[in-house]
Amino acid sequence: MGEALKDSLMASVHSTVFKESETLEGKCIKIEGYDFNRGVDYNQLMRSMVSTGFQASNLGDAIEVVNEMLDWRLSDETIPEDCDEEERDQAYRESVKCKVFLGFTSNLISSGVRDTVRYLVQHQMVDVVVTTAGGIEEDLIKCLAPTYKGDFSLPGDLLRLKGLNRIGNLLVPNDNYCKFEDWIIPIFDQMLREQKEENVLWTPSRVIARLGKEINDERSYLYWAYKNNIPIFCPGLTDGSLGDMLYFHSFRSPGLIIDVVQDIRAMNGEAVHAGPRKTGMIILGGGMPKHHICNANMMRNGADFAVFINTAQEFDGSDSGARPDEAVSWGKIRGSAKIVKVHCDATIAFPILVAETFAARKELIHQN
Repeated sequence: MGEALKDSLMASVHSTVFKESETLEGKCIKIEGYDFNRGVDYNQLMRSMVSTGFQASNLGDAIEVVNEMLDWRLSDETIPEDCDEEERDQAYRESVKCKVFLGFTSNLISSGVRDTVRYLVQHQMVDVVVTTAGGIEEDLIKCLAPTYKGDFSLPGDLLRLKGLNRIGNLLVPNDNYCKFEDWIIPIFDQMLREQKEENVLWTPSRVIARLGKEINDERSYLYWAYKNNIPIFCPGLTDGSLGDMLYFHSFRSPGLIIDVVQDIRAMNGEAVHAGPRKTGMIILGGGMPKHHICNANMMRNGADFAVFINTAQEFDGSDSGARPDEAVSWGKIRGSAKIVKVHCDATIAFPILVAETFAARKELIHQN
């Protein structure tokens, strides 16, 4: 091979390896972590998440999306020509906030995240809640008896002999469910009497509100939802210990009817009748709560903000693992929406997110 050909070949290889880059300066955030030489400053540590990379950056993005969700006011939008006089009033427009839908799976109520959820509901920081049957019963059961820390590797056959139920690395004594039965069956009896004597139409959300009233315990997020008139929807109300109790009650005192159709009207109505408000979704985990919130928002051509926190992957086509962009294709999230998915255990990510959004704002108001 001649020298000229060698030089030409090496020049070609060099240009391939050292391809000129498009400049990112001023277009992208520079990756930098927190410098502990500054001391331990938790506020700055949290702010550094967005520039750390990987899921730390996604969590930082989620914090920014939720803060945008909470900052939004109708007054930020251009006044349309066809709106009524109330919507033109500046004071009214400044008072209209984003409607926040919060969804979570039952395991998070089994965990200490229950207390984070209770904080949000207690202080009326969310507008609509969707969960599973376990997300209802575990809140109530914890008012009757505690859940304990165990280990992921504890053998199931040994735990069964001891009457201990394992949820990940949590342990729930079977006695807790016995106490739950003793507490809830008389309430079902009273609900059946009201259905027969007063023509009360029970729906899952109305049952849940009643249970929140009856538990009368400030540790319960259901209690605060009842007190603050925040609707809690659970279309799978029978899929758990609550279903077991309803099953046993149906033999002992048959006739109690729970109408799910009225609740789907109510749930979809929360989105459809949001009016001029934007809607935001914060969804922990996947499954039914995730889809129920997304599907309701499809009725209004999609939510305007969406934060998903879960560890599910999308390669199997599951709704649980689907990224927000898939929901955009269904019209469940608007194409213009601010969206992010954090691939992380919600017991880690959600308390941090709440600390940097909802709780930080409440603290600021308290200080002022």
